[in-house]
Amino acid sequence: MNKPLTAQTYLVGGAVRDELLNRPIKDRDWVVVGATPEQLLAQGFRAVGRDFPVFLHPQSHEEYALARTERKQGHGYHGFDVQFHPQVSLEEDLLRRDLTINAMAKDSSGKIIDPYGGLNDLKQRYLRHVSPAFAEDPLRVLRVARFAARYHHLGFRIAPETLELMKSISDSGELLHLAMERVWQETHKALCESHPSVFFTSLKDCHALAVLFPELDALAGVPQVAEHHPEIDTWLHTLLVLDYSATEKAEAIVRFACLVHDLGKALTPEDEWPRHIAHEERGVEPVEQLCQRLKCPGDYRDIARLVCRYHLRIHRALELRPGSLLKIFEQCDALRKPQRFIQILQACRCDARGRKGRHDAAYPQYEYLSQALKQLEQVDIKTVLLSGKKGAEIGQAIRHQRLSLLTQFVQQQR
Repeated sequence: MNKPLTAQTYLVGGAVRDELLNRPIKDRDWVVVGATPEQLLAQGFRAVGRDFPVFLHPQSHEEYALARTERKQGHGYHGFDVQFHPQVSLEEDLLRRDLTINAMAKDSSGKIIDPYGGLNDLKQRYLRHVSPAFAEDPLRVLRVARFAARYHHLGFRIAPETLELMKSISDSGELLHLAMERVWQETHKALCESHPSVFFTSLKDCHALAVLFPELDALAGVPQVAEHHPEIDTWLHTLLVLDYSATEKAEAIVRFACLVHDLGKALTPEDEWPRHIAHEERGVEPVEQLCQRLKCPGDYRDIARLVCRYHLRIHRALELRPGSLLKIFEQCDALRKPQRFIQILQACRCDARGRKGRHDAAYPQYEYLSQALKQLEQVDIKTVLLSGKKGAEIGQAIRHQRLSLLTQFVQQQR
């Protein structure tokens, strides 16, 4: 029988931080000091780390990592020389972490080890970097912005010196070496926070928005008609829409569509301001460019493109004729993908309410179009197929029935 592990084991990182903040703990990560990979394997741990030694506990399946140091050698997220051996101390391991509030540990007796002032920064509500080595990993710019969004409701803000360091990283060009998959992962996590707008405002404050999301950065300072947008600025409107989608607890795919729905307004010629004629059409190309660059999932790209192109028509749904309504359903593929169309409607409702002083505004278009779509379920396609019609006649007959049902629906509603 193997002897128990004699090395020292510490709970570290987010689990310690969130326990001290009285927040739910999702994952527990452990650091093992004074051990070798062979010792952990002998105790039944399973190796899972590729770039550095991480092991899964044989019973709890929680992650245990050997204490290690890191030294920058190249560009981006992967350019690090990682060293691990039994002589690496806990303090050395914690020193390589991003923020002081993430650089605390707890030993088996419950004692908090805090060599870099994390407890005080928790109390003062600061997101502060541990050491100048923070600048060696450009992904940390996104991580700090995400933490700012996650803990905004608790009063956390980025420490001034950390914000300056983030600016220097953004200005250095290092962000351009990040794998876009990692940028998307951090963005997706940020979209799921309770105040996702803070992620993007933090990126703008440190100059990273212009580097990674130039289509969004271009919205700042673009005016809109005050009658419809009391907040006037398109960037501010975008942030209001995004945060409203969070209050609605919308799925991340809807929140992303809210984020990019007005990209076309940045392309409006200045001599046409504050009006934005055809901005929904202009916006499709930058939405596609952003999605392609971020390598975001295809379903995110598809719904973002549809919300961008059709949100104004959906806003005007109560005024549209039956034929125009049917075109919206057809062009959004609502009959084959009704759940996605409901998500499109959710994004449009967020757009209507994401305006200064209009969070409680009525949006009857949501229910109106939802009911109209249900009417089309009454079309008896099987009967049409058995009627003897062939080729294009089948499609024409089905479309005629759908138009007839929408005509009846519109007449009843008006």
